[in-house]
Amino acid sequence: MNERTEAVSLPAAATIAVDITALAEIQDMVRACMQCGTCSASCPNAPAMDRTPRSLWRMLLLGLVDEVLESRTFWLCSACYSCTLRCPRGLPLTEAMAALKRLAATDGRAADRKRGLFYEDFIRNVEKNGRVRETELMLHYFLDMRDPLLPLDYTPLGLKLLRKGKLRLGGSGQRGRLGPLFAKVREMEARP
Repeated sequence: MNERTEAVSLPAAATIAVDITALAEIQDMVRACMQCGTCSASCPNAPAMDRTPRSLWRMLLLGLVDEVLESRTFWLCSACYSCTLRCPRGLPLTEAMAALKRLAATDGRAADRKRGLFYEDFIRNVEKNGRVRETELMLHYFLDMRDPLLPLDYTPLGLKLLRKGKLRLGGSGQRGRLGPLFAKVREMEARP
């Protein structure tokens, strides 16, 4: 058994099938992690995460796949690249977070599908409008979530933002401008 095969072996408690190849690639990204914690200390979203990035890397290397995928840490990564820039080993930690999001989105867990809906709606909104139109984004997100009570949770925040002029109800002059950029990215991602 080579090193790569050992790295992706799952503990007996693993209850779901994951993309073993994708998981091995993520483990390779963080294999040289020396647990210094610079990534966690650099992350502006770490206080909101249920696990620190450092502990997430360790859990990945220990094969605790279920625990990693049930965490919301990687969903809260805003891809600011602070962790990647400050990592003393130069590990691609932001890429690892993005790869975890992709792995979780294809994993089939209901919770991950729901978490991924916001990102899907966000990207569709940016592609369509050339920028984020918050009101349209939240409307589509609420419809996708199929929870009639969810908008009530956001009503105070929405009203506060409207009063301060932070939400625009009109259209965007940038509509469709990013379409060619998104098309090029899709073309590049489709290449083998």
